Amino acid sequence: MSELETLDSILPVGPLKIAALEGCREFGAAVNAHLVESRQNSRLNNANSSVITQPGYIADSYLLDCSCPRFGTGEGKGQINDSVRGTDLYILVDVCNYSITYKVCGHINHMSPDNHFQDLKRIISAANGKAKRINVVMPFLYEGRQHKRSKRESLDCSLALQELADMGVSNIITFDAHDPRVQNAIPLSGFDSFMPTYQFLKALMDNVPDFRIDNDHLMIISPDEGAMSRAVYFSGILGVDMGMFYKRRDYSVIVNGKNPIVAHEFLGDSVDGKDCIVVDDMISSGESMLDVTKQVKERGAKRVFVCTTFGLFTDGLAKFDDYYEKGYISKVVTTNLHYRNPDLLTKEWYAEADMTRFLATIIETLNHDSTLSNIETPTAKIHELLSKIQSE
Repeated sequence: MSELETLDSILPVGPLKIAALEGCREFGAAVNAHLVESRQNSRLNNANSSVITQPGYIADSYLLDCSCPRFGTGEGKGQINDSVRGTDLYILVDVCNYSITYKVCGHINHMSPDNHFQDLKRIISAANGKAKRINVVMPFLYEGRQHKRSKRESLDCSLALQELADMGVSNIITFDAHDPRVQNAIPLSGFDSFMPTYQFLKALMDNVPDFRIDNDHLMIISPDEGAMSRAVYFSGILGVDMGMFYKRRDYSVIVNGKNPIVAHEFLGDSVDGKDCIVVDDMISSGESMLDVTKQVKERGAKRVFVCTTFGLFTDGLAKFDDYYEKGYISKVVTTNLHYRNPDLLTKEWYAEADMTRFLATIIETLNHDSTLSNIETPTAKIHELLSKIQSE
């Protein structure tokens, strides 16, 4: 029995509706398909359940018809064409989808994270006062990298979260937040940050036939201090050693708003002859990650796999192609929680961790107001997967 099928006896908060904004229509459709399939199976298995027979519980689709059309000046509005009264509404937004365009006085403009966030607020405004509960699913947390203040700086992420809470949003669901402590800005609202650890492991097993999980053949690497918690969990649950790099920066210089990295220093046991998994929350330009993979390979690692929740590749893919050709990286695993350049999907070194079923489970669980404990910590699922490997 799947995780989605264990909630048949718990009454939902309200009829489920999903508003997938333009930047994540395809992703939202996949999540919706999992929910439809699960509830259809529940109807077949539990036909007499009072939950199953509730109006609107079984549907052909839970997606809302919504849009954010724009005027010739570039100004926009949120528009919902279906009723949301009394529903438990989940709004999906991908603030990283730069492929969406709109016209400003005849000129083509690519949507920035600011534009996507503004569209999110427009849909919230269109639904407020009608939906029973509003939940925001924002896989890449808007302004999550600007989570703390140094000298005279803005606190963008905290302000954005407070704005959503003030607009009536009950829960904010995100993935691998750069610093989850930013939720302290909204202590009375729901905030959940989920990790794709299980999906990373599954993707590696599916795409690397001779992938071996034991202390003699595998090691987890943290590329910096910020990724330590991810690496510690990964190494602990797999029972393998861990190493880490720390970034030595030149604090006397500021380049593009940050202090440049002088060198990556390594702390840990020998990686000689082992496969290494470098785990982090995101690849932005990729310079830091590529430097780490090169150093790990030069220290004698057999293969280097990169697992990162968000593969943004803001400086393109050419250097990753080069490092793959040189043998510095064997696979780069990222999730499908955000827009990916179509060229990325064709690369031999790329593997995708599908998160649609996982998000469907999260939405279904929240819709029934049930505990998220087992979902937030996938230890049991990983142990089950490891046991399956060992028995084969």
